[in-house]
Amino acid sequence: MPPAKQQDLLPGAEASRLGVAAWCLYDWANSAFPTVIVTFVFAAYFTEGVAEDSVIGTALWGQAMGLSALAVAVMSPILGAIADRGGRRKPWLFVATCACVAFSVSLWTILPDPSMALTALVLVACANVAFELGMVFYNAMLADMVASKFLGRVSGWGWGTGYVGGLVCLALVLVLFVQTDTPMFGLDKDAAEHLRVVGPFVAGWMALFSLPLFLLTRDMPSRGLSTITAVREGLDELIQTFRDARRHAGVFKYLLARMIYTDGLNTLFAFGGIYAAGTFGMTFADLIVFGIGMNVTAGLGAFGFAWLDDRWGPVRVIYISLAALTVLGIAVLLIEDVTYFWIAGLMLGFFVGPAQSASRSLMARIAPADVRNEMFGLYALSGKATAFLGPMLVGALTAWAGSQRAGMAVIPIFFVVGAILLAWAMRAAPDAR
Repeated sequence: MPPAKQQDLLPGAEASRLGVAAWCLYDWANSAFPTVIVTFVFAAYFTEGVAEDSVIGTALWGQAMGLSALAVAVMSPILGAIADRGGRRKPWLFVATCACVAFSVSLWTILPDPSMALTALVLVACANVAFELGMVFYNAMLADMVASKFLGRVSGWGWGTGYVGGLVCLALVLVLFVQTDTPMFGLDKDAAEHLRVVGPFVAGWMALFSLPLFLLTRDMPSRGLSTITAVREGLDELIQTFRDARRHAGVFKYLLARMIYTDGLNTLFAFGGIYAAGTFGMTFADLIVFGIGMNVTAGLGAFGFAWLDDRWGPVRVIYISLAALTVLGIAVLLIEDVTYFWIAGLMLGFFVGPAQSASRSLMARIAPADVRNEMFGLYALSGKATAFLGPMLVGALTAWAGSQRAGMAVIPIFFVVGAILLAWAMRAAPDAR
């Protein structure tokens, strides 16, 4: 942590730098879920070992993730508004964390049998909803916890720590269970126990490393409202927020901009592996190494730009990141040699981390304190509302042109449009610069 007085970090609070570190450690804890469960190990186990075949499995997995994203988009603003009326964030985060842990543990029951496919999808979708809703309250804690001049670096430390934590958990899973002839605890490979165990392992990882946040990081005080009153007032507040959109014009315009460039980021991650395999002939093992490499560079980028966020402002960091992603994205489309693809791809990862981290710190700066949970609920909504658009356009253009390169060409456009909309949004929120 940088040299700073405690009151600078946590004005008016008894919490300390240790509480800030505990908040960052939560990102280390929960990043294991999207890395191990959603992206790599369990997703591959479902498509290759549980579903009837890989094609059907991929389609079903995509549908489940899409439905869970829709649920998050609907629920996050509502729960955020309710939490705002109650005041406290940690109880909501605790419930969401426990739910994600519980559903992750239950993945142990998923046998390599097509009859288990529906159960697996329901459990993963529910776990994903709990994970995403937890992030609403986790992100909202940022501005309550640190002074404005430290928002960028703490957000960056959190993102960077999360990337590292997810990769460490993935590495342990691969070494201890997946890529060994003798899995730990004598697990039976024939019954896919070495793959099923990732659910309980991730659950334990989340429970262990999230605990410091609940013990050491300060929370907002309760407003003393009953649950029924908080629900009623929260819903009323959410409705009023939309009715009085002009008062929050800068926030709403920013959320629109973020919605567009985040769709580009999500599409990049969703189709990056498919593009690498189809265009450059990368194997599954190559894709895992490539994915790990991109996460490493994204973490380095988040750490590296953390100080620049506070020095230059999050808007400038986002502009730089989007510009770099646009240039590198175009380069990836033109590259023919796989070596250069590796270089450009890893460089892309370096600017993904700062774009995500600075987006969070910008939201923390411009969200009104009295509706911060609600605004971070809308922030979550903005990351899910058009999640279908990028993949749909990539698929349509690929089919029309008969070329993956043509389909992927839509992604840099999202970054350019997002940057233009961000400039428009910041005219309504000049203090955020």
